[in-house]
Amino acid sequence: ADLFERTAEELARHGLSCECLGGGRLAHRPEERKIHVYGYSVGFGRADHAVTTEKLKAEYPDYKITWADEGY
Repeated sequence: ADLFERTAEELARHGLSCECLGGGRLAHRPEERKIHVYGYSVGFGRADHAVTTEKLKAEYPDYKITWADEGY
């Protein structure tokens, strides 16, 4: 929530707005080149992890990127 609030404030100074579509967590293992997306945000609910995963795959094509709805 703190990160979203800071980002929203910064965007507002430029005349822009944003909306949080949900949250979750990342487990990053750089030595194994793996990222796992999971969980949810108590305040914002669960993000669509499939969308997050696709965006990460585009940015990190040499990583194994997985997701699950389980976990907090």
